[in-house]
This record gives sequence, structure tokens and C-alpha cells, in this order.
Amino acid sequence: MESQKKFAPTFSFEFFPPQTQEGTEKLRATRRQLAQLNPKFFSVTFGAGGSTRDRTLETVLEIQAEGYAAAPHLSCIGSTSENIRTMLQKYRDGGIRHIVALRGDLPSGMAQGGEFRYADELVKFIRKEFDDAFHIEVASYPEYHPQANSAQDDLRNFKRKVEAGADSVITQYFYNADAYFRFIEECEAMGIGIPIVPGIMPINKFSQLARFSDACGAEIPRWIRKKLEGYGDDSASVRAFGLDVVTDLCDRLLQAGAPGLHFYTLNSAGLTTTIWQRLGL
Repeated sequence: MESQKKFAPTFSFEFFPPQTQEGTEKLRATRRQLAQLNPKFFSVTFGAGGSTRDRTLETVLEIQAEGYAAAPHLSCIGSTSENIRTMLQKYRDGGIRHIVALRGDLPSGMAQGGEFRYADELVKFIRKEFDDAFHIEVASYPEYHPQANSAQDDLRNFKRKVEAGADSVITQYFYNADAYFRFIEECEAMGIGIPIVPGIMPINKFSQLARFSDACGAEIPRWIRKKLEGYGDDSASVRAFGLDVVTDLCDRLLQAGAPGLHFYTLNSAGLTTTIWQRLGL
């Protein structure tokens, strides 16, 4: 963890672009509450194949106009260089200086991946077209990408993203701190020394968490899964247990020298704020 201890911890919160006016108002209220915690930035996700492109743009520009730093996600799969260039120009013109560069997923029913196949190609493109106009964040998978052929392949792919020009990293969420610590050791052995911030998913509903985890390859340790299953429809117990588990995880990560935390909020402030207060941040 020595490579990470040299960075001052930073904290950030992730949203998804709302689809309705009610969702927009809810996100504004969530943002006002979380803004009191003085995060480094708010990030906003980007749907498969750019399916939420306009709503992502609207959301980040609104956040920026409110005086907070915003970091839009930008996925390249299923897109063209011209589309990506146009989006980046709009972000730059809107005062955005922080991008989360991802490969992303193809929308259902789309067979062609477009001009870009991997995130390192997107990072190279941004650097070629816009030089240092953006701070570029990329993703990593401490438990390895679910589509990786092997752990070694996944690490090599990650290193290519870093070498293409990434400034910092946000990980997929996880509940096994040792997976993160081992991942950092492997990165250090490859000479990677940029900040790698753990992604944190508060636990609200077990069925929702299981669905997310199955899709992204994040492991729910058996002891956590069995405990959550045992609570059934007792949502209060699920939340209470989840708060204990995630708070302990965050505390262990920060004590070991992790360079901050990135919370996947699902557009709600309650659990994230409670964890924050428990950590004494």
C-alpha cells in the first residue's frame, strides 16, 4: 500500500442520470445533502452505447452550474470517434475538466462495437485530441473483470489504460478488503503508482445487490450473502447489517492507506451519509 499512502484521501459520489422529473428533483435533494460533505467531485454514469448521453450531459452541466466539480462517465463501445469528440467538446465548453473513461457495454440487440474496443483506446484518443484538458479517471477490478481470460490478462489490460494516459482510478465495488490490498501489491509490482480509489457500494436491498454483483463480477462473500438471505424481507435488519459491514470495510481501507473512497449512491444520500458519520469524516 506504500504507493497509495502518499496521496491525500479524496472522496466522491456517483449518480445515474434520472429519467423523470420526479427523479430529477430527488437527485437535486440528494446532491444538496451530499454536497455538505465537501466531496472532490460528483460523477454521473453513461448508459450502454451512449443511451443516456443527453441526460448525462444535462446532469453534469447542472452540477457544474451549482458550483460543484462534475465528472461524466464516457463509454466508448458502440460509438464513433466523431461522437466521442463532439461529447468531449461539449464537456470542455461547459467547464468540465474531469472524465471517467470506460469501455462500457453494448446496448441489447447491437452487434457491432464501433470504432473503439477497449478503454485504453478511448484514453489515447482523449489525450491525442484534447491533450491535458481533462483529468482522466479509469476503472479497475480488484476481483478482476468478469470477462477477463485470466487475472494476468486483466492486469495487463489495466496497465495499458494507465500507460495510455490515465491520471487516477476508481475500482469496482467489493466487500473483501484483502482483494483490494492484493490488487495494489500487483499494481506496484508492475510499476503503477497513481491513486486507486476503492469503490464503495452501501447495502440497501439484497436482491438488488445480488443482481448488480452478478452483472459486474463483484463477489459477495458467503458469510455476508447468507446473513442477508437470512433477513428475508426484514429491510431494517438488512440495512443495519449492511451499514456495519460497509463501515468496517471503509475504516479498514482508510486505515491501511487507501487514497479515499468513491461511493455508488444510487441517487440516495441516507446510507452514504450514515457511513460517513460513523467513520468520523
